[in-house]
Amino acid sequence: MPAIPLVRPSDGVRCSAGCHEVTAASVADAGYGGRIRRARQVMEEQGIDVLLLSIGSDLPYLTGYEAMPLERLTMGVITQADATLVVPQLEAPRVVERAAFELVPWAETEDPIAIVGRLMGSSRAIAVGAQTWARFLISLQAAAPTARFTDATAVMRPLRIIKDDDEIELLRRAGAAADRVVERLHDLRFSGKSESALAREVMEMTVEEGHDTAAFQVVASGPNAASPHHEPGGRQITPGDCVVIDFGGRVGGYCSDTTRTFHVGEPAGDFAEAFEALHGAQLAGTAAAAPGAAAHDVDRAARSVLDDAGWGDWFIHRTGHGIGLDAHEDPYLVEGNTEILRPGMAFSVEPGVYVAGKWGMRIEDIVVCTTAGNETLNNSPRRLAIVE
Repeated sequence: MPAIPLVRPSDGVRCSAGCHEVTAASVADAGYGGRIRRARQVMEEQGIDVLLLSIGSDLPYLTGYEAMPLERLTMGVITQADATLVVPQLEAPRVVERAAFELVPWAETEDPIAIVGRLMGSSRAIAVGAQTWARFLISLQAAAPTARFTDATAVMRPLRIIKDDDEIELLRRAGAAADRVVERLHDLRFSGKSESALAREVMEMTVEEGHDTAAFQVVASGPNAASPHHEPGGRQITPGDCVVIDFGGRVGGYCSDTTRTFHVGEPAGDFAEAFEALHGAQLAGTAAAAPGAAAHDVDRAARSVLDDAGWGDWFIHRTGHGIGLDAHEDPYLVEGNTEILRPGMAFSVEPGVYVAGKWGMRIEDIVVCTTAGNETLNNSPRRLAIVE
């Protein structure tokens, strides 16, 4: 479960080979064209005339290009007839041009809203990317005052929630790279290091072991481990501390996300007992993540183990989240979500126990739902790791 990134995707540590593509290298022009065609089918079903995508992962999913979050507008404009990528002229060299869309750079003295407005024409039903900046949406609404604006999530969600073979392979590679980092962590000395120093090591290893970028690192020790999204700081790790390490990166734009719990020396008190229950909960949640199950069945399976062991009140978040081009996306494994799991869905299974002021623990794997059941993409040891 990622925290607020210490390293943003736009400025993260990158591989020395200059890996900067945000989507699968194996997605050919025809693949992007196929995705745009499927988007048009959904648009037609929903009565949407034009799809407008700016920053976020929906645009790279359809075009292979990730917009920089700038005051200069970048926007993909998808209609039934045309697909156009409107970009600032100074950003145009970053775009890999493809047959699936036309590239339209705009100069500093041009009005990009006017360009997008011309491409929209007389459209009356407009779906806008959920992460589009409000300033741009307000200007677009002013340019088309009689149009109906809706959230493009309804168009993009059914496309992105089921991963194809290429996407799953990238998730698989990202998961294996994360496992290699965990293996190296077992050999490190934790005692005497600050959380931030250990987080820096995790970030460096994330790239060294095969990620294109390091996206985030949670290193939470002792009582800080009771905060699931703790940001690493200057606290020095000492004997007797538990240490929760949650980290992830990107391979070909697709995310890894794994969490393992370490302990400096043998644990005392009720920590070991709680961890045994947590380990059982994580295994139960994974076993429940099969085609035909409802999303909340996974949450219930993990939570029931902790409830039975007396630790349920300290499990304070959902059991999992979808993953792909975003670290957090649909489906969400949480009580009340009755969506049926289908082959191709990818998500985390990550129960945790958090006792305020004392300690915390979490185990997280990425799981892909398959026709045969599921595949766990993280296979590093899940048992409590005793370190120096």
